Amino acid sequence: MPEETTAIDYVMEAASGPHFSGLRLDDRFLSSSSNSSSISDSLKQPFVIGVSGGTASGKTTVCDMIIQQLHDHRVVLVNQDSFYRGLTAEESERVHEYNFDHPDAFDTEQMLECVEKLKQGNSVQIPIYDFKNHRRCKESFRQVNASDVIILEGILVFHDQRVRDLMNMKIFVDTDADVRLARRIRRDTVERGRDVNSVLEQYAKFVKPAFDDFVLPSKKYADVIIPRGGDNHVAIDLIVQHIRTKLGQHDLCKIYPNIYVIQSTFQIRGMHTLIRDKEISKHDFVFYSDRLIRLVVEHGLGHLPFTEMQVVTPTGSVYSGVDFCKKLCGVSIVRSGESMENALRACCKGIKIGKILIHRDGDNGKQLIYEKLPNDISERHVLLLDPVLATGNSANQAIELLIQKGVPESYIIFLNLISAPEGIHCVSKRFPLVKIVTSEIDVALNEEYRVIPGLGEFGDRYFGTDD
Repeated sequence: MPEETTAIDYVMEAASGPHFSGLRLDDRFLSSSSNSSSISDSLKQPFVIGVSGGTASGKTTVCDMIIQQLHDHRVVLVNQDSFYRGLTAEESERVHEYNFDHPDAFDTEQMLECVEKLKQGNSVQIPIYDFKNHRRCKESFRQVNASDVIILEGILVFHDQRVRDLMNMKIFVDTDADVRLARRIRRDTVERGRDVNSVLEQYAKFVKPAFDDFVLPSKKYADVIIPRGGDNHVAIDLIVQHIRTKLGQHDLCKIYPNIYVIQSTFQIRGMHTLIRDKEISKHDFVFYSDRLIRLVVEHGLGHLPFTEMQVVTPTGSVYSGVDFCKKLCGVSIVRSGESMENALRACCKGIKIGKILIHRDGDNGKQLIYEKLPNDISERHVLLLDPVLATGNSANQAIELLIQKGVPESYIIFLNLISAPEGIHCVSKRFPLVKIVTSEIDVALNEEYRVIPGLGEFGDRYFGTDD
């Protein structure tokens, strides 16, 4: 017994590494899984930020400040200006009549192709545009490598929906028109070799009308609007904090805002290491599974609504706190879900728990065999219990039943220990308002629809029927 305890303590202390279990797998496994290539790529997709605003609004300054504060991450800046179409000889002769602020002035298709390749983790060559000759440098390109963060900056990056769809965050830099005009005069005369009169003429003829017609209307697509541009340090600090939070999340959490993975610690990694070990004893499997389940349940309860409440402490002071949600219940998907009931009862005294039994026949089994739910379930928030989210078919069947019983979709919180990306896609696409709380997201499903690396048949291992 002492030797076994020592081994377990060693695993608990030594476990470390990325929170997402699939990232620890070696290339031999990844090459053998039919779905692993695309899924492993998606796990590392960069965070794409779009930064738009009027000419000389301070977009580049905002981008530079974000890059400086994200110095511990790989960040690349892609300027929409790099994708100006080169002017023909005829257009060059009449350059003062050419509208550089119109969407047609940009090669949006090439920009899309470059950003999509960067999102896939590939290197790209960005064209270099000569603003004095109004042509691209034929023999020169800027090599851009794979990165953690891609910042796409330009006056019209929000204009095309296909470009917007590539972005995880959209920022609009809002600066006074007079300030922007002064900056543009200074920039175009110093950096681009133009005289003041031509700058003013171009501004009145093309820049301002294009801003009113294309740039300003795209402001409605922004997630964040920054007044005063680079002078607004508070807004930029908040944006950087948000980006750091997102970079620490699984990519599925970026796609589906109702996916929550509990924060990883060495204890959690250690417990996952133990319950995934096929050689662990049943007693230890149950013990560490119960510990993990308790953490997931506690995290799930944190997503329930609350009301403010004041109490008087033993010192006679008033403490302003919150009161727990009273109208809730648990529903376990038989039988693995029953392993989570004790943790829920330990957290919520006297909670009602219903049961749903769904026949699983391979991947497509959706037959409802049995259900017993509280009569007033339509008035309650529901914690749906199942330790493993694999294909998502059983979960969808259970959620569909709860909704038929009158439970609002947003009132359902699905709790599990591990989730497969396929299951998350399946549930979240069909029921986007359902919250999913899990402790780890695994790599994929194999050909037998088992979660990989997974932990086997949870119910059999937990209840001792795997012999």
